[in-house]
Amino acid sequence: MALLTANGLTKRFGGLLALKDLELTIQEKTIHSVIGPNGAGKTTFFNCLTGFSIPDQGEIIFLGQSIHGMRPDQIARWGIARTYQNIRLFANMTTSENVILGMHGHLQTNLFDALFQTPRYWQEEYETQKEAQRLLAFVGLEGKEAIIAANLSYGDQRRLEIARALALRPKLLLLDEPAAGMNPRETNEMLTLTQRLRDELGLTILLIEHHMKVVMTLSDMITVIDFGQKIAEGQPSAIQANPQVIAAYLGGGASTA
Repeated sequence: MALLTANGLTKRFGGLLALKDLELTIQEKTIHSVIGPNGAGKTTFFNCLTGFSIPDQGEIIFLGQSIHGMRPDQIARWGIARTYQNIRLFANMTTSENVILGMHGHLQTNLFDALFQTPRYWQEEYETQKEAQRLLAFVGLEGKEAIIAANLSYGDQRRLEIARALALRPKLLLLDEPAAGMNPRETNEMLTLTQRLRDELGLTILLIEHHMKVVMTLSDMITVIDFGQKIAEGQPSAIQANPQVIAAYLGGGASTA
């Protein structure tokens, strides 16, 4: 079942054509990777899906409804969450506080409850704390709830960013180079965590990643884009043998070689 469909996405930045007639369908409860050389348009595609950029042409259908023109906060509440290539945490807040911030779009208490600290306020406060603990434990940060985010290791900061995204209760999780900068042990742990997101939480994952071991191990489907256009799509074994993909990564003579 298709969770998200992008139809004819085109995005220009002045004279630069970042996406051109991009077509892509993401099936529910799969890990779908989008790969391509630097500057191929991958992050622009993510930005269009999350409302940070509005396509000049085309349409994005999520859960059977067009999300074209929605604000990023509306899209997040609708069920699309993301992480970033460059980590974006609240560095001076604790890990628990970072995760709780991700829950705010779903909280029910209002200003009156907060000012007068009603029973509903305290009940929701308790529940958010417990949920933050649960999410931190799921990503491997159990016992680190009170640590300031800036004091975490690089790999743990990546995990925290995923926990904060999970706090939005997404149906589609966009991971932008989650293994970037990691050592081999951290990379293997991230690979396992990503599989658990699909298998245990039932999430659909859209992945941008340059680490080919991660892509080929995790992906149910791979879409390759270059100069903003889709040049190949298929299962990992087919993508590895595709001459257009080899040429895009290694240069024009690679397919002949």
